[in-house]
Amino acid sequence: MLNCREVTRLVSESQERRLSVVEKMSLNLHLMMCDGCKNFSLQVPFLRRAMKAYSERLEEMIEDQGGETPQNAEDKSK
Repeated sequence: MLNCREVTRLVSESQERRLSVVEKMSLNLHLMMCDGCKNFSLQVPFLRRAMKAYSERLEEMIEDQGGETPQNAEDKSK
Protein backbone atom coordinates (compact mmCIF):
# COMPACT_ATOMS: atom_id res chain seq x y z
CA MET A 1 0.00 0.00 0.00
CA LEU A 2 1.21 3.49 -0.87
CA ASN A 3 1.91 6.09 1.78
CA CYS A 4 0.79 9.72 1.47
CA ARG A 5 4.15 10.92 0.14
CA GLU A 6 4.08 8.33 -2.66
CA VAL A 7 0.47 9.23 -3.46
CA THR A 8 1.23 12.94 -3.78
CA ARG A 9 4.12 12.09 -6.10
CA LEU A 10 1.88 9.90 -8.27
CA VAL A 11 -0.88 12.51 -8.36
CA SER A 12 1.64 15.09 -9.54
CA GLU A 13 3.15 12.71 -12.09
CA SER A 14 -0.32 11.86 -13.40
CA GLN A 15 -0.50 15.42 -14.72
CA GLU A 16 2.55 14.74 -16.91
CA ARG A 17 2.25 11.09 -17.88
CA ARG A 18 -0.15 8.17 -17.95
CA LEU A 19 0.04 6.03 -14.86
CA SER A 20 0.30 2.27 -15.17
CA VAL A 21 -2.66 0.11 -14.22
CA VAL A 22 -0.93 -0.95 -11.00
CA GLU A 23 -0.16 2.68 -10.12
CA LYS A 24 -3.78 3.72 -10.78
CA MET A 25 -5.16 0.88 -8.68
CA SER A 26 -2.80 1.60 -5.78
CA LEU A 27 -3.55 5.31 -6.02
CA ASN A 28 -7.32 4.83 -6.07
CA LEU A 29 -7.20 2.42 -3.14
CA HIS A 30 -5.32 4.98 -1.05
CA LEU A 31 -7.59 7.83 -2.15
CA MET A 32 -10.65 5.90 -0.97
CA MET A 33 -9.20 5.78 2.54
CA CYS A 34 -7.34 9.09 2.88
CA ASP A 35 -9.30 12.34 2.80
CA GLY A 36 -6.15 14.49 2.77
CA CYS A 37 -4.76 12.83 -0.34
CA LYS A 38 -8.18 12.83 -1.99
CA ASN A 39 -8.42 16.59 -1.46
CA PHE A 40 -4.90 17.02 -2.82
CA SER A 41 -5.78 14.97 -5.91
CA LEU A 42 -8.74 17.28 -6.57
CA GLN A 43 -6.70 20.45 -6.06
CA VAL A 44 -3.77 19.60 -8.36
CA PRO A 45 -5.68 19.79 -11.67
CA PHE A 46 -7.28 23.07 -10.56
CA LEU A 47 -3.89 24.55 -9.67
CA ARG A 48 -2.46 23.42 -12.99
CA ARG A 49 -5.26 25.14 -14.92
CA ALA A 50 -4.99 28.28 -12.78
CA MET A 51 -1.23 28.58 -13.33
CA LYS A 52 -1.61 28.02 -17.07
CA ALA A 53 -4.26 30.75 -17.28
CA TYR A 54 -2.06 33.08 -15.21
CA SER A 55 0.93 32.42 -17.44
CA GLU A 56 -1.04 33.02 -20.63
CA ARG A 57 -2.51 36.26 -19.26
CA LEU A 58 0.92 37.45 -18.09
CA GLU A 59 2.37 36.86 -21.57
CA GLU A 60 -0.51 38.81 -23.12
CA MET A 61 0.12 41.74 -20.78
CA ILE A 62 3.85 41.75 -21.55
CA GLU A 63 3.19 41.65 -25.30
CA ASP A 64 0.64 44.49 -24.98
CA GLN A 65 3.31 46.61 -23.30
CA GLY A 66 5.83 45.86 -26.04
CA GLY A 67 8.02 43.65 -23.91
CA GLU A 68 9.45 40.28 -24.73
CA THR A 69 8.01 37.05 -23.48
CA PRO A 70 10.34 34.07 -23.02
CA GLN A 71 8.81 32.56 -26.18
CA ASN A 72 9.45 35.72 -28.24
CA ALA A 73 13.04 35.94 -27.05
CA GLU A 74 13.61 32.32 -28.02
CA ASP A 75 12.10 32.88 -31.49
CA LYS A 76 14.34 35.91 -32.12
CA SER A 77 17.50 34.00 -31.18
CA LYS A 78 16.92 31.46 -33.97
